[in-house]
Amino acid sequence: MIVASLCLRLAAAGLVCGGVAALALTRVLASLLFEVDATDPAVFGAAAVLLLGVVVAAACIPAARASRIDPVTMLRCE
Repeated sequence: MIVASLCLRLAAAGLVCGGVAALALTRVLASLLFEVDATDPAVFGAAAVLLLGVVVAAACIPAARASRIDPVTMLRCE
């Protein structure tokens, strides 16, 4: 769980920095968007939830697999 906690902290920091940058660039992106407001909260929220889901899967799946291995056996193999 420590790995997931660290990954979630890093992802949250990235989401905050990315969200601030995205809001700052809305003037530039407004001309490229069709039928969507440049500061649409649903789009920002959906992107954040999707990215956090990917981060949780990328952190927890390998950590769960690694936790099933006996450390003594792995140390003896090397």
